[in-house]
Amino acid sequence: MLAAEHGAAANTIESYRRDLADFAAFAAKRDVRPEDSDGRTLRDYLARLAQAGMSASTSARRLSALRRFFRFLHGEGVRGDDPTTVLEGPRTMRPLPKYLSEAEVEKLLAAARAWKGAEGTRLVALLEVLYATGLRVSELVALPLSALPREGRMLIVRGKGGKERMVPLSEPAEAALAGWRAVRERFIPGRAAKAKAKVKSQTGERDSPWLFPSRGAGGHLTRARFQQLLKELAAAAGVPPGRVSPHVLRHSFASHMLAHGADLRALQQMLGHADIATTQIYTHVLEDRLKALVAASHPLARKRG
Repeated sequence: MLAAEHGAAANTIESYRRDLADFAAFAAKRDVRPEDSDGRTLRDYLARLAQAGMSASTSARRLSALRRFFRFLHGEGVRGDDPTTVLEGPRTMRPLPKYLSEAEVEKLLAAARAWKGAEGTRLVALLEVLYATGLRVSELVALPLSALPREGRMLIVRGKGGKERMVPLSEPAEAALAGWRAVRERFIPGRAAKAKAKVKSQTGERDSPWLFPSRGAGGHLTRARFQQLLKELAAAAGVPPGRVSPHVLRHSFASHMLAHGADLRALQQMLGHADIATTQIYTHVLEDRLKALVAASHPLARKRG
């Protein structure tokens, strides 16, 4: 159902599988099939998670998987009730997103531009696009070549649930992608050798459908490889590698956009958030801007100054 009806990502489906398998093992020890579990079994399971020292956020995710599972069973008529409706989830404190300063991002970009060869050109394009758009890393590495229209000013991104959105590119990102496309074919498996031999098939030289092709099994750059490159880049830039990841750069994009006056609704659309509440976590960066606004605009603040 998650895959066919909701278009859930493979990682999301795997997370649900692990969470439900853990609950199934717990229920089996009580000689209960997971689909037959009642509210008491579910409460005992959550209590066991707490006793094991599991964080509230992880327990909440496990409960979310169970809610969806039993909602599905009820909707399909497998059982007549949904036992999760009487459960209260653990209270979680959502941590503030970690992000880099604008100066640190500039250091990363400068280090990428100093990276030699075609791999350096690719790294500049990846970094510029990520910082210009705030894409999820899974969206970035799996961008199809068709995501970049001929004029190159917007990206067409297919996000969670298969939903498409248009994301504008900055001028540096446009320029970086233009540079990348000039050397892109070097990363297409077998393309360079065929080009040298001038071997063509009936449909022309074999191309790749991906914007960032690779010799990996998926045909495009992997998240793990991009993460590895970012760590190496951070070390070269003098930024602690432990503070740098694709998701931190996504947070940095959102935080810096808000700090410079971006509209929260526009940011929500660019990030591909279904709920504005998810985007509101970035409003922590507005504190300094609001203080400056009050200091500059409030009549009493001006008199005291």
